[in-house]
Amino acid sequence: MDKILIIEDSRAQAEYLKSILSDDYEVTICLEGEEGFRKAKGDDFSLIFLDIIMPDVDGFTLLKKFQETILTKYTPVILVSGLADVQHEEKGLTLGAVDYIAKPFSPITVRARAAIHIKLHHYQMQFMHQATMDQLTGVANRRRYEDESNLKWREAIRLGLTFSVCMFDIDKFKVYNDTFGHPAGDKVISAVAQAASAFFQRPTDFFGRYGGEEFVAIMLGNDSRSAFEFLQTIRQAVEDLHIPHDPSVSPWVTISIGGVTLLPKMGDDYDDYLKIADNMLYKAKHNGRNMVVWSDGGKEEWRER
Repeated sequence: MDKILIIEDSRAQAEYLKSILSDDYEVTICLEGEEGFRKAKGDDFSLIFLDIIMPDVDGFTLLKKFQETILTKYTPVILVSGLADVQHEEKGLTLGAVDYIAKPFSPITVRARAAIHIKLHHYQMQFMHQATMDQLTGVANRRRYEDESNLKWREAIRLGLTFSVCMFDIDKFKVYNDTFGHPAGDKVISAVAQAASAFFQRPTDFFGRYGGEEFVAIMLGNDSRSAFEFLQTIRQAVEDLHIPHDPSVSPWVTISIGGVTLLPKMGDDYDDYLKIADNMLYKAKHNGRNMVVWSDGGKEEWRER
């Protein structure tokens, strides 16, 4: 059953909306804007009804926050208000609302608008998934990475969260392709992608294929040490697949990982830190491969061996 969030400071109005929708949807009510924002980030809602006038934060400000936040950016928002004028409707739609309903509510209108916007939301999510998925591996593709890295970078700055980015590379992959052939190489890329992506389960995590035999991952909220130890676990999980490699290179297919953790601030350039992660990957490969090398953005580094 689809979930709907109602953010409305009037309990009577919120309960009335809920009574209209609760036969077909799982409905949650929040009577304060900031509480509603936290609730929206913490659950998977298919639609939000948002009142414009609330005592703690106005609906337009909250709508803008939804649009700027990774976890709520694509959740459709219907504005509800007693301000039935063109200027408020235009402002709401300009800020990203999908619809505008004036009070008093018509039950037929509310149910119809909810149904159509939830259906459109499902279509949009399905299309986005197909357009941003790597066809070989089933993980996110380079296009999705470009979007997510930008969003997560801004999110980390806004919320004061640590930001970790890392690069993966399959060791001696050209030798593998030359030995076993490209179809076998494609299977290895897919197997490594599936093994690594299984570890990135939090809403704030990202894992995708960067290109060829390279992958990229982003995490929010980890310190350098915990990020390093987490990636060690992933490196070991790939080795434990025990995919045979050319014996002259290694018994098994392995990966090298390089990354960096930092606390970004306004004015910092994401690409500068991606270069640090790429440099850590180079060090991992230069120092023997099948290892993780990590930086905190300064001089301190961790490496497995």
